Amino acid sequence: MTQPTGHDAAAKPSSEADDEAVALAHTLFDAAREGNSALLRGYLDAGAPATLTNAAGDSLLMLAAYHGHEETVQLLVHHGADVNSANDRGQTPLAGAVFKGYTGVARALLDAGADPDSGTPSARDAAKMFARTEILELLG
Repeated sequence: MTQPTGHDAAAKPSSEADDEAVALAHTLFDAAREGNSALLRGYLDAGAPATLTNAAGDSLLMLAAYHGHEETVQLLVHHGADVNSANDRGQTPLAGAVFKGYTGVARALLDAGADPDSGTPSARDAAKMFARTEILELLG
């Protein structure tokens, strides 16, 4: 998919516009998972919502955090992603980063105001459960 051109999607039949919106969402979710900050930046600067979630409630930020992409996490936060937004299972981006052991991502989320006691399990509980001692120190 190419960068948005500013064409009015409303002028197209709804099924074609819907298909394009779904394809764009998949592109954004893949970019978050892969840490493709350059691609995400282009769409976010063009107005794509940093708060976009998939059918499981996973936000772009959750996917970037869970896959260890610190730069992408910072980009999404800069564009207004909610650091405490939990998915449908009650998991937060910080808990995802803790579970996977991504200290840099956890630090970036904490610096952006993530609550270590939010979610189920909380990031603090996950750090204890998986013996993430370096991250536990960050959590205080």
